[in-house]
Amino acid sequence: MGVRSAALAVAACTGLAACAGSPPDRAPAPSAEQLYVDPSGAAAAQVRAWEAEGRTADAAAVRRIADAPTAVWFADAAPGFAERARGLVAAAAAAGRTPVLVAYYVPERDCGGHSGGGAPDAAAYRDWIAQLAAAVGGSPALVVLEPDAVTHVLQGCLSEEAAAQRYALLGEAVRAFGRKPAVRVYLDGGNPGWVKDVDRVVEALRRAGIADADGFSLNVANFETTEANIGYGTAISDRLGGTHFVIDTSRNGNGPATTDGDGDGHWCNPPGRALGPAPTTRTGHERVDAYLWVKRPGESDGACGAGAPQAGQWWPEYALGLATN
Repeated sequence: MGVRSAALAVAACTGLAACAGSPPDRAPAPSAEQLYVDPSGAAAAQVRAWEAEGRTADAAAVRRIADAPTAVWFADAAPGFAERARGLVAAAAAAGRTPVLVAYYVPERDCGGHSGGGAPDAAAYRDWIAQLAAAVGGSPALVVLEPDAVTHVLQGCLSEEAAAQRYALLGEAVRAFGRKPAVRVYLDGGNPGWVKDVDRVVEALRRAGIADADGFSLNVANFETTEANIGYGTAISDRLGGTHFVIDTSRNGNGPATTDGDGDGHWCNPPGRALGPAPTTRTGHERVDAYLWVKRPGESDGACGAGAPQAGQWWPEYALGLATN
């Protein structure tokens, strides 16, 4: 990418994101940006099924999820993943909207937890990222990069060698997407209820390549309040020279659960949670580029608690609870 002129850089500051903390040669999104609604999501299928069964009230409630722009996750190397990404961005571009993608395939993902897996090695991950970035191509898109990957390093579940490799891979992934001028990439930074030492988070984000990203993401698949995330994100941003961020508000309407239950009950399908603020790029906060529904509401956090399916699988009862609480 060539360096833009000073005049263009000044003009760009009037868009969605102010210039502070953004890569100098990346154009921000327009202020009235519309996010893409994927019509093939499980929530839409559930609405149709319940309407056919006469469960009209339940169908209407879950339509709140089906009609909202939510992220599309790419979490494996199954044949066709790149074509799926290419089709997504093409459909969004045809509709004049911006899709949100999540790249979630880093080696030793989730430290062997409910969402464990990921690429078998560094070479496989590099190839996967290259294919995904190429599939997105020159189309406008928001990419949330590797939820929890940085914070898990801080948690200490990786060896020193694996941690160093992860930082390197994340930096390479940031740059792979960053070479696409219409793509904005946000490196995940955890949530305010996890690593409370902001300085540690900032140092980890630096090692993972935040300087080459458009910002960082917070609260992915978690329940911390929007207010708490704004405070936490602003503290991180201050130390990074004003870097912008996005917040996952998909399930934070009632904030976090107050009891831990079986040890992970505060984050793994806690009861009584609710949908949060609707996805939008008009947040009213200079450094908050968007409220996003990164975690698709209604998809399980893992097989924790009675009746919960495996991580990422659709759970209609939980979706209905989120939509009606």
